[in-house]
Amino acid sequence: MNQFLGVGMTHYPLLAGTDEHMAGLLRWTLTDPDIPDTEKDPANWPEAMRAEWGRDQGRAAAAGHRAGLVEGLRRCRAALDAFDPDIVVVWGDDQYENFREEVIPPFCVLAYDDLQVPAFEVMNERGSPNVWGLPDDFEITLRGDAAQARELADGLINDGVDMAYSYRKRAGAHFPHAILNTQLFLDYDNAGAKFPYRLLPITVNCYGRHAIARRGGLARFADIRDEQLDPSGPTPARCVAVGRAIARHFRNGNSKVAFVASSSWSHAFLADSLWHIRPDTAADEHLYQLLVQERYDELAATTSRAVVEAGQHEILNWFCLIGAVQELGLARTWSTMVTTDVFNSNKPFALFGG
Repeated sequence: MNQFLGVGMTHYPLLAGTDEHMAGLLRWTLTDPDIPDTEKDPANWPEAMRAEWGRDQGRAAAAGHRAGLVEGLRRCRAALDAFDPDIVVVWGDDQYENFREEVIPPFCVLAYDDLQVPAFEVMNERGSPNVWGLPDDFEITLRGDAAQARELADGLINDGVDMAYSYRKRAGAHFPHAILNTQLFLDYDNAGAKFPYRLLPITVNCYGRHAIARRGGLARFADIRDEQLDPSGPTPARCVAVGRAIARHFRNGNSKVAFVASSSWSHAFLADSLWHIRPDTAADEHLYQLLVQERYDELAATTSRAVVEAGQHEILNWFCLIGAVQELGLARTWSTMVTTDVFNSNKPFALFGG
């Protein structure tokens, strides 16, 4: 009989940088001339946000935020090591990286073998040194399993899921950081260099109507005033259904499989109604309580519109995990959510089964 583990985690890029740069997205946002001055004035922010921002624009608070994230990541890694999976299936979004104007698949199995991947491209582009003090061109090996990925794609198609698949990364593209950072952060002490498990990545078009329009999410208000929106991404209910189908595929095999949803939830730079200044914590806490109470049918009833309005685009990865958890009957064994106003996104962690 198969054994399964479910893991929910963050791939927050700025965790790979130094504390000095962790609030860099908010600092950049506050230079947007089209955000009203009253919204940018800390005097008008919630008390908790003012405290987190402090007198040093979040630099001191960054250490505490990092500590909370690393604690969650280490708990996830400990569960992974105790489980000792044969394969780690990872749902992660592609933010205008491997997939661009040529094609945007709703879901795509990356049927890749081992890849050497630059670890710090995102941080290098943002002018932040990495927290490990490693060379800018440091690479890690992502260990894949192309044969098993092909089998998964074939199994899904025969189960009624029109699954896309990819055999080769687009030339000159960044490897999706949602997948890269999953390994980087689950092996935080070694900057991803000593992660022993094979990954089977599945990208999810979490950014949907903003996938091309905002080229990965970051945009000034002037840029989005007349933006031409893209077609919608998959709905939460469809993500649940696909997650269920993926779980069914592996249930019929004989491997120990860990399922990982890699993303934070509401992102400030996607929350238009909050002027891209802070994440929609109320929306995140509502969905988190549904998760904790295992009210999965109510979670699946979440609309795409609600997800986009809250800037929760990347939570679609978690809906795939919820589908797998439901299909396999895995109980939640632990979860927490690290909240913030200053560091761009709220970051849940969770473990199921094992």
